[in-house]
Amino acid sequence: MISSQQHQEDFTVATTKIIPPAQGAYSYPLLIKSLLLSGARYAPDQEIVYADKLRYDYRTLNARIRQLANALTKAGVKPGDTVALMDWDSHRYLECFFAVPMIGAVLHTVNIRLSTEQIVYTMNHAEDDLVLVHDDFLPLVEQVHDQLTTVKGYIQLSDAVAPSTSLPVLGEYESLLADAEPHFDFPDFDENSVATLFYTTGTTGNPKGVYFSHRQLVLHTLNAVGTLGVYHSSPLLRSDDVYMPMTPMFHVHAWGVPYVATLMGVKQVYPGRYEPNSLVRLYREEKVSFSHCVPTILQMLLGCDEAADTDFGGWKMLLGGSALTHGLAAQATARGMRVHAGYGMSETCPLLCLTHLSDAELEQPAHTQVAARIKTGVAVPMVDLRIIDANGNEAPQDGEAVGEIVVRAPWLTQGYLKEPDQGAQLWENGWMHTGDIASIDAMGVVEIKDRIKDVIKTGGEWISSLELESLISEHPAITSVAVVGIPDPQWGERPVALVVCAPGESVTRQLLEAHLQQYVESGRINKWAIPRQIQVVAEIPKTSVGKINKRLIREQALSQ
Repeated sequence: MISSQQHQEDFTVATTKIIPPAQGAYSYPLLIKSLLLSGARYAPDQEIVYADKLRYDYRTLNARIRQLANALTKAGVKPGDTVALMDWDSHRYLECFFAVPMIGAVLHTVNIRLSTEQIVYTMNHAEDDLVLVHDDFLPLVEQVHDQLTTVKGYIQLSDAVAPSTSLPVLGEYESLLADAEPHFDFPDFDENSVATLFYTTGTTGNPKGVYFSHRQLVLHTLNAVGTLGVYHSSPLLRSDDVYMPMTPMFHVHAWGVPYVATLMGVKQVYPGRYEPNSLVRLYREEKVSFSHCVPTILQMLLGCDEAADTDFGGWKMLLGGSALTHGLAAQATARGMRVHAGYGMSETCPLLCLTHLSDAELEQPAHTQVAARIKTGVAVPMVDLRIIDANGNEAPQDGEAVGEIVVRAPWLTQGYLKEPDQGAQLWENGWMHTGDIASIDAMGVVEIKDRIKDVIKTGGEWISSLELESLISEHPAITSVAVVGIPDPQWGERPVALVVCAPGESVTRQLLEAHLQQYVESGRINKWAIPRQIQVVAEIPKTSVGKINKRLIREQALSQ
């Protein structure tokens, strides 16, 4: 007996028709170089800005990318080689996003916030051939140079006079570009060639290498151009916007938006090292209208000195990386920002979901839209997203049933570098497993409940740490919060809350219990979800990309 799946496969094979191309027809590969064509056509005079240090137009951007390609080729970089980059968010980073993969090499964006040991591991694991290193990271690289087993040379990146170094540098970036021709004929090659590589950290083990091909990056870019601009409920990035990233460019290509912005030819502002006051000044002076960041960066922005007298009206802010609490979203909305939630992960390039409000929700006052805006959003076009139960069965989309999010899309990483077992686990049964627990309602709105590993299991019930964090964040004295579960001999686990208070404010366990009691009475949470232990801290531990580090919080709570 033939299964329905076999029948479908046989039917597809039997009816597929392939017509050979005409003689001389050009088979257009999806390569990153094609993303450069339109920006300079539509907006040749538009600016690329690097903090308060440099600005130039799109004509110059294209010329510099070609000069960099010539400089890299002269330095011995060949197709298939790996070029590592250690820099703050800058025009140089944008140029490397294009020049390195366009010559057929792989761009390894080094996470400069990892520990020294992890940085050495990732650079050796990636088999980096050449390293472009900013002066600020010279002491670190000088310290570990002898441990880097494949590196053959360095290019120095300087914002001022280049300091001397013991590294075998081939030259300083600007000097090398100045000596290079502004013309380079970028070749065609297989669109499935690896273009970029970066490393993501988990709860255990070494960082894992996540890689993307030219084809995947081009498809993600084209999809994001439409998704970020076409829907009237989320007009985040259009041709008249000014874009400034506030997620590091070493992490998932700054969520892929620099590729989108360059294709569109919009004004781009790169802030260098993230410092809240300088970010706010750049927002004001450069008239930034669209940015993206993790919630912790938004919290820092709203609390810095420069923010006190700044009008944030109209600043469109895409939040992702970790859950956006109701309290923080309400605070940003009250200051004039238009917040949007996005969802993705390192392995998904990253865009999977985006805020999508109904017409009725858009007609509501801004402060009443917050509850809808902090939901995970709707799966973007070309993303097949489902939730499955513990047995792998698809759960109903009724807004009540929960399950793990699994996805398919044409831009998802196909595995982890040199880690086939880990890749197979990621892609179990042909679906990418995210590790996130969510519900999906009848309108397709996804609402993440928690990470599988962060759900608190107490007394046979599941408690969402994300929901508790959002409810606690609505207390007026609290600016940020993290909730974790720790082992308990009676209940299995019990919730513990870390809170940061606003200047001059304080909170006790009794005050927090009284605040949460209203949600018990309304049926939002059960009484056993109220943390019996809270810790007021000056700062909540973060990961290298600004997410709440719940693993470390649990370890610290258990050690006390």
